[in-house]
Amino acid sequence: MAGSSTPGDVSTKQARIAQLAKQMPEKAMRSLAYHMDLAWLQEAYRRTRKDGAAGIDGQTAAEFEEDLDANLRSLLDRAKSGTYRAPPVRRVYIPKGDGSKTRPIGIPTLEDKVLQRAVVMLLEPVYEQDFYDFSYGFRPRRSPHDAVETLGKAIHGMGGGWVLEVDVQSYYDTLDHKELRSVLRQRVVDGVVVRLIGKWLRAGVMEGGSVRYSELGVPQGGVISPLLSNIYLHEVLDKWWVQEVLPRMRGRAVLVRFADDFVMVFSSKEDAFRVYKALPQRLDRFGLTLHPEKTRLVRFRRPPGGGGPKRGSFDFLGFTFYWGRSRRGRWILKQKTAKDRFSRAMRRMNEWLRGARHLPVKRQAEALGRKLRGHFNYYGIRHNSEALGQFHYRVRRRWCYWLSRRTQKSHSGMTWEKFNRLLTRYPLPPPRLAKRWRRRDQRTCVPRSRMH
Repeated sequence: MAGSSTPGDVSTKQARIAQLAKQMPEKAMRSLAYHMDLAWLQEAYRRTRKDGAAGIDGQTAAEFEEDLDANLRSLLDRAKSGTYRAPPVRRVYIPKGDGSKTRPIGIPTLEDKVLQRAVVMLLEPVYEQDFYDFSYGFRPRRSPHDAVETLGKAIHGMGGGWVLEVDVQSYYDTLDHKELRSVLRQRVVDGVVVRLIGKWLRAGVMEGGSVRYSELGVPQGGVISPLLSNIYLHEVLDKWWVQEVLPRMRGRAVLVRFADDFVMVFSSKEDAFRVYKALPQRLDRFGLTLHPEKTRLVRFRRPPGGGGPKRGSFDFLGFTFYWGRSRRGRWILKQKTAKDRFSRAMRRMNEWLRGARHLPVKRQAEALGRKLRGHFNYYGIRHNSEALGQFHYRVRRRWCYWLSRRTQKSHSGMTWEKFNRLLTRYPLPPPRLAKRWRRRDQRTCVPRSRMH
C-alpha cells in the first residue's frame, strides 16, 4: 500500500493524545482530528472487520480495496470538510437466544465502519485517562474474565455482603442523544469529531425501504457505539459512585461494571438499601430506568463455618456467583455457567446441528469443534468443570440425534455404538479451562457424564 504507515506510527500519535489528555483532565480537547490523516485511515481500515454483511450501499471490502488509497482519501476529505453524509443503518433480524423470537441488529456501510473506527482511535486515548479501574466493558486489554475475577476477589475479601444486581432496561435503545452530546462536550469539542458523531446519531435506521429516526439510542452495529455508551455511563454512574456515593458509605462498597452490566457489593445492609433507593433516581435524571424484575438486592454472606444454609446467589456476565465447599470442606466463592446462558447456548447448538445435519460429517465436526472451543474459552473458569462437562455431553447427544435424522429410516440409523466409533474418527475438543484460568497443577477437566 503506497504511503502506508505501521501500527506503531498510529500508536505514537495515540500516546501523544493520551499524554495531553492526562495533563488536562478537566479540559475539553480541541485538536483531535488533526491527527487523522491518510495513514490513520489506513490503520483504521486494517482494524475493521471486512467479512460482515454489506450496508445499504451494498459495497463489499473487495470492491473498496480495488482502489483503496483513493477511497480512503475521499473518505478523509469528506469527513474533514463536513460533506460526509452518514447513511442509515440497514436493519435485519436474527433469532434470539431462546429461539422463539428475533432481535434487530444494524449493519453500517463499510465506509461508516472505517470512519467510526478512526474516530474511536481518536477518542479512546482521551477517555482511557478518565475511565475508572472498575469499568471493564469494551476497553483495551480488558475482558469479561477480568471483571468476573475482580468482583470475585472483592467479595472474597469482604466475606460477602449485600449484592445489588442491576439491569438497565433497554440501555442501548434509550440513551438520550441530547444528554450524550452534553456529556461529550465536557471532554471533546473538536469540530470534526463532534460533527461526525452528531451525524451518526441522526443517521436513522432503514427497514423495509423506509428510514426511521430517533432521538434515543446509539448507532446500531456501529463500532463507535460501545465507546459512546461507556462515556455516557462513566458520567451517569461511575463519577456519581466515586464522588457522591463512596464518601457517604459507612462500610465497604465495591462497583464492577462491564458496559451496561454492573454489580454493587456492600458490607453494610444500610448502605445497600440507601443506594438501592437512590440509584433509580440517579438514572432517571439521564433518561434511564432499571428493569423492575431483573434488578434485585441479594443477601450474599459466606455461610457459617460449621454449616448452615447457603446465602443467596446472583448472576454477572453469564456466571452465577454462589458459595460452595472446597475440597477441604471450607466455604469458598465459586462461579458456574448461569442457567439461562447454559440453556441459550444449548438451544443455539441444537438449531445449528439441525440445520447442518446434511453436511458432510467432517465439516460438521470441524465447525462443531470451533463452537465448543469458543464456549470453553469463555466459560472455562475454575470450579465450572461440571457445567462444561454437562454441556459437552448434551452437545454430543444432540449431534447423535440429528445425525440419526439424516435419512427417512428410524432413529436406529445412528446408534450409540456407531456414534462412538464416529467420534474416534472425528473427535470433539474436550472441556477444558481457559488458559488464563488454569493453575499450573490443573489438567484438562474431563466430564463425569457419559453417553449410555
